[in-house]
Amino acid sequence: MRAEGSYYSHVATRIRNKEAVVCVIGLGYVGLPLAAEFARAGFHVCGLDVDSERVAAINRGESYIPDVDAETVASLVAKGYLEAVSDYDVLSRADVIFICVPTPFTPTRAPDISFIARAACGIGERLRRGQLVVLQSTTHPGTTEEDVLPILEERSGLKAGVDFHLAFSPERINPGDRTYTVATTPKVIGGLTPLCSELASALFSHINPQIAIVSSPRAAEMSKLLENIFRSVNIALVNELAKLAERMGIDIWEVIAAASTKPFGFMPFYPGAGVGGHCIPVDPYYLSWKAREYDVYTKFVELAADVNQSMPYHVVEKVTEALSRQGKCLRGAKILILGVAFKKDIDDARNSPAERVIELLIRAGAVASYSDPYVPKYCLGGDAFCPERVTLASVALDERVVAEADCVVVVTGHSCYDYQWIVDHARTVVDTCNTTGLLRRGREKVVRLGAPLER
Repeated sequence: MRAEGSYYSHVATRIRNKEAVVCVIGLGYVGLPLAAEFARAGFHVCGLDVDSERVAAINRGESYIPDVDAETVASLVAKGYLEAVSDYDVLSRADVIFICVPTPFTPTRAPDISFIARAACGIGERLRRGQLVVLQSTTHPGTTEEDVLPILEERSGLKAGVDFHLAFSPERINPGDRTYTVATTPKVIGGLTPLCSELASALFSHINPQIAIVSSPRAAEMSKLLENIFRSVNIALVNELAKLAERMGIDIWEVIAAASTKPFGFMPFYPGAGVGGHCIPVDPYYLSWKAREYDVYTKFVELAADVNQSMPYHVVEKVTEALSRQGKCLRGAKILILGVAFKKDIDDARNSPAERVIELLIRAGAVASYSDPYVPKYCLGGDAFCPERVTLASVALDERVVAEADCVVVVTGHSCYDYQWIVDHARTVVDTCNTTGLLRRGREKVVRLGAPLER
């Protein structure tokens, strides 16, 4: 009996009638929005997470992800469309299983797919005929076929593409974006076989009709890396030009605004303290690591990543420069960091450039603190730059805190900050994201990344 026979037809019918049970492994920034969207579409969704606090929160009808409203979760739980568990045995009753677990890298920038492997082991031990397994975690090309598939087959004794279905569909979550969501951003699908793609497409069509099917899981995996490496490379370009603009006495922000008036052939990217989030700082290294297997060294990609990784060092140089204008040195200086989330107006601090900035400041002997209304506690250290693990608590932003700091550094330009008020009360400000570019008062106090010094 083959998957394209009764196994396929049975699951396809359950998907078409919204009778399929959907299980999402990993209820983070990717998994929870996906689970909520399928539940909203009328599927019974079971979220699986090893974090008992997340599981309890969902079952209480609470959301810990800003992109998913608590009211939505509460309604879906109350109606019986959404539940959460921490026991892998729930997979035995699922028709569709999504893997939405983290894919970090090691301290030496090698891929860490251990979370994917663990999820695959948990699935394989309970896998039954007809089920559809979809990997969504960002990873290097080949992961679905070279890592997930063998685990599933070995643990289950079943054959992929025959007894069960397998596909890769990259997540395209943009935290804080209310316009491009799971339901409005086109889905890319790469199935192990054409029927695997067809089944995954039929499922996703219930929440998003915009679907692009590619020839294989590898092509889908590569598409995700291309999307983010494209951004990494272009951010690196403007970061490098920002440093040049400073020396030439040119305002790079003005230059970008001017270039953006061209209606074709240009897309604006902006400099900053570095790159953050799960994807942009990670994806280049996933691809470059995999490329070596084929005797290819992705120098251009790695160079861009190196430029972006260098920006926290440049920010510390700007802080030193700002302090020197006051006749002070970095050692012993009180530095207040504004914003540790990886981008403005969100609570996600994963791989934020603020981490390295703070570590470098501490290493240089500065006294660093931070204020971020979205991130009440921030953990850093445990690496070559700051061996000791440090947990900082966000300080309330008031006149005393700002005035007592020798330098205020804007790393993440949250909309809630009153930048004119900050400049008015600060001794000096290092602005890495041009939040002070249009201010009228106190410009002589500000050192902007990518701009000449105000006199």
